[in-house]
Amino acid sequence: MDIPHLTWDSVIFSDPDGGKIVLWPHLPCVRMPNALRPRESWDGLALLASSNDLAEWRIEEEQERDSPGIHRDSALTSGTAFGRLVSDLVELEIDGPSIPDPEQIRLIKHAENARGGMPIYSIEPNLDDEIWEDYLTRSADEQVRLGNLLATLRTSKRWKNNRRAAPSKIEKNNYVDVELGAASASSVTWWLEEERWNSDELNSERNLRFASRLRGALRDLCDSRVDESIKLGCPRCRRQYCLGRKWNWSSRRNEIG
Repeated sequence: MDIPHLTWDSVIFSDPDGGKIVLWPHLPCVRMPNALRPRESWDGLALLASSNDLAEWRIEEEQERDSPGIHRDSALTSGTAFGRLVSDLVELEIDGPSIPDPEQIRLIKHAENARGGMPIYSIEPNLDDEIWEDYLTRSADEQVRLGNLLATLRTSKRWKNNRRAAPSKIEKNNYVDVELGAASASSVTWWLEEERWNSDELNSERNLRFASRLRGALRDLCDSRVDESIKLGCPRCRRQYCLGRKWNWSSRRNEIG
């Protein structure tokens, strides 16, 4: 999988049926500098997570207050790709890593407190969704194929190579120093590692479902309020999957998130 071109600015997508989506890419587990936070106005919030995830984040936030660093330390010993990301971020002079994700928590609190409360949409379905459950089952089967299991033996080398190559794909920005740039390189390396375990067909199926639910959320916002702008906060490394051909915005199936 190729390393995507990474920018720091928001992208505004105008839906052909009306309304717009403000896509803001941020770094996972990192509190972003104020200068990199978007200035565009928005009327509803969408997150690439399930409603169960959002509930879990609240629990994690409370646990983090009681035992600072508990979830970071757990990730460091997990042996997962996410654990590798957290390990990279710990070595950098940045505001993080923090779990749950500080920027997503900040967006949720803003949505809850601004203008009497804005709608919050979960773009990933919950596990009680039969179609999504079937997708997750097939995804799990794909990950334990012999070829993928053998590929885990090369994870360290692949991680180092992708992290080394990533800086050439990162857009320059006056507010981004070397440390934040390195965090971005590690973030996209993590995402590439996560994506490689699924087939292109499964990734396409997931992306189409997300696009359908996001457009459905926008339709719900436009139909129920006079507002027409929804903000999608997502990790920067997933940016190009959220707009353009990866999400196939021509799909007419609009599902309410």
